[in-house]
Amino acid sequence: MRLLIIEDEPGIARFLKEGLEEECFAVDVAHDGRTGLDLAMTNEYDLVLLDWMIPGISGIEVCRQIRKSGSNVPVLFLTAKDTLEDVVFGLDSGANDYIRKPFEFEELLARIRVQLRKPGQEGEILSACGLTINIVTHQVFCGSNEVMLTPKEFSLLEYLVRNKDRACTRSRIIEHVWDMHFYSDTSVIDVYINFLRKKLEQAGCSNIIQTIRGVGYIIRESSSVG
Repeated sequence: MRLLIIEDEPGIARFLKEGLEEECFAVDVAHDGRTGLDLAMTNEYDLVLLDWMIPGISGIEVCRQIRKSGSNVPVLFLTAKDTLEDVVFGLDSGANDYIRKPFEFEELLARIRVQLRKPGQEGEILSACGLTINIVTHQVFCGSNEVMLTPKEFSLLEYLVRNKDRACTRSRIIEHVWDMHFYSDTSVIDVYINFLRKKLEQAGCSNIIQTIRGVGYIIRESSSVG
């Protein structure tokens, strides 16, 4: 999953980026409102962490412009402002949630997970085709068999499962899982797909990840044949 952090304090931005990358997120960082807005408008993010008081364009205006563009990307404000009026003002500008500084990283992670949760998804568990993924403990099970994955394999499988029944193009996978823009050689995706398929098959879950030739990959909840 790909996140955008818009935060002008280098120490906080670095702390957030490192912590979220350890949680298998792909992370971009901007240190001012204009750069952050440009990134939000030109890239597809799963969530935006937005500081209220940033140079150039304020966080409030960045949020308003994101919403004006028609984007529904979840926006979570990070700010030292703490009055009821501030909270209401931030939410009315289009933010989905609001966390006051200083905050505990675990609370931030919990709020991010809530915003990334799909309708009908139960808490911290993702599932598809006999697979269950615990996004908190980073454990994957095929039935009762645990599948041991590297952080990048976990991120790739999580992305595919979150988007089950939808074609995941190579360009979207490379951006959301590897945090890189599309380029001509995306063979690294095919290598990791092969790693995943072998590990899932060894655990008893075969033919879950299907190839859409010339497009990318898909996990179909309705069928595990392909």
